[in-house]
Parts: sequence; structure tokens; C-alpha cells
Amino acid sequence: MLRSTPFGAILVLALAAPAAQLPAQAPPLVLPKASPRASVSQTVGLTEIGITYDRPAVNGREIWGKLVPYDSVWRAGANENTVIAFSSPVKIGGKEVPAGRYGLHMIPTASEWTVILSRQASAWGSFSYDPKEDVLRVQVTPKPAEFRERLAYTFEDPDAGSTVATLRWEKLAVPLAIEVDSKTVVTDSLREQLRGLPRFSWQSWSQAAAWCAANGVNLEEASAWADRSIAMNQNFTNLGVKAKLLELRGDSAGATGLQRTAFGLATENEINLYGYQLMGQGKVDSAIVVLRKNTKDYPKSWNTYVSLGEAYARKGDKKLAVRAYSKARTMVQDPTQRSRIDGVLAGLR
Repeated sequence: MLRSTPFGAILVLALAAPAAQLPAQAPPLVLPKASPRASVSQTVGLTEIGITYDRPAVNGREIWGKLVPYDSVWRAGANENTVIAFSSPVKIGGKEVPAGRYGLHMIPTASEWTVILSRQASAWGSFSYDPKEDVLRVQVTPKPAEFRERLAYTFEDPDAGSTVATLRWEKLAVPLAIEVDSKTVVTDSLREQLRGLPRFSWQSWSQAAAWCAANGVNLEEASAWADRSIAMNQNFTNLGVKAKLLELRGDSAGATGLQRTAFGLATENEINLYGYQLMGQGKVDSAIVVLRKNTKDYPKSWNTYVSLGEAYARKGDKKLAVRAYSKARTMVQDPTQRSRIDGVLAGLR
């Protein structure tokens, strides 16, 4: 005969059962987000700038002043914080911003917007936003733009020292100009790099000094770097860098003397490359002097005559260019190079 078990007794037995016998909570599934995650980055000099955000859609809605209210702090995206990050200090609106990660918020209005960078970069949207955590507030002016269904950030007009990060959504573009003191950033980076493995090669010291000379910065320390390179291996390259630094620091006589010494150590290829460097700087007459000397020092090298011919051609002296290329044509053995020179001569005549 079966006997019924009271419901209370069943409940007591269930609660007393070992945890392993209880049904486990189902793990959450990973599913696509309505506002997908995105990121965009831009390098300015050596500074990495990145923005991570979620991309809401217009979806037929009225955005500005409705879905995104005016005069209220907005997360400048969807879901968790929109985050902007800088690998080195930058300037925004003339204000210094240290390297780091920042929550990006905005206060839209019908005209001017306020862009906010917050020290809190891990919050959910702007719901816990606290103005006490502001690192920066700057006013910007939105501009009309082509329609975008999904919110996007872009970087425009990047150069060695600046870029513009722009929020684009619906028919509006909100630009944020970012400046980077790239010369200081690169100089600091060179100091750090020269404390590592590169310090054991003359090329690294020379390259660092040459960058400073080309950019007109840190000239005194760069001169010491050039001296370090010369002490390791004196050659045409590092003597030329040192000469340039002396010239920049007002020692023309010392620069001229070092340049003479450098030319005495130069190889054919180094002089050839130097000639092209001068041409790249628009100093065609100086390049012709250097490359003409190379043909005299290395009269059996067809390549020296090709380079001299190119310099004459850039100057617009077709007669001397044809003469130099023709000389190279009589010396070269490789059929590919012969064909190339024939093509150049055909264009000059």
C-alpha cells in the first residue's frame, strides 16, 4: 500500500540535499549587442590616441534634443563609458591632459557643446558621473554632416603634432582638436631607448642625434649623442650629423672642418645617398657638386654617372643629363639597367 509524503517533508529533504544535487544556475549566453562595440586609434608622432565606444543606431528616431536630451551629461555613445586614451600628455583646448584613460562625456545643446574628460573610465554610461572627477571641460561647436545611421568616431587631419577626433551621428559632427608636443615626446623616447640595447651601436646614437638636428631640438644633448657615436666608430654619417649640429649651434667653421673630414671617409654609396638627400631638400646645385666628385673618385662605377645624370635632369640641364646617362650606358653590363637607361635617354632627347 502506497503512502503519500507530506509536501513539507519533501521541501525539507530538498533543502537538506547536497549542493551538487541541486540544479545549477544557467550561465549567461554571449549574444550580439544592439549597439555594437567599436574602437578607433590614431598615432600622432609617437603618441597613441584611442577611443573605445558602443555604436547606437538612429533607427528612425529623433536624436538631438530628444533621444539625447539637451543640457544633460551624455555618455557620447551607448552602454558603458566611452573611453579616450592617450599614451603621452596632450593638449585639448589649450589645456594640458596627462597620459591615461578617461571617460568621455558630452553635454549637447542646440549650439555649443561641452566635452568632458573624467578620471572615471570604468563606469556604466553617465549615470554615476561626478563633476568632481573632471580632468577637462572644453567648449566645441558641432557642424552639419552627412547622415550616419550608427554613431562613429573618426580621426581627421593627422600630422606630426595634432589630429581632430570627431563624433559623427545622424546629421551632426562634433570635432575635438587634440595637440601633441611630439618633439618633446620623441626626445624623451630617444633618451629611454638609448638606455636599452640600442646604446651599444654607433648607429643608434647617430640616428638620435640626426633626428634632433633635423627637427632643431635638444641640440646640446644631441651633440653629446653624436660624440658618443663618433667615439664608437668615426665615419661619414656621424661626422656629418655632428657637423650639422655645429652649424645649428653657430659654429660654421667647426662644421666645415668636420664635413671635410667626413668626405675623406665616405664610401661611394654614402656619397651617392648624400647626393639624393640634398636633392630631396631642393639643394640640386649642391647635389651636383657632390655627385660630380663621386664620378671622379669612382670613375669605373656606372651608378655614379646615373645619379649625376638624374641631378642634372632635375636642374633642367638636359644636355649634361644626356652626357652623364650616356656615359653610364657605355659602362653598364646588366640588360635590365641598360633598358632603363635607354628609356631615360629617350625621354630626355
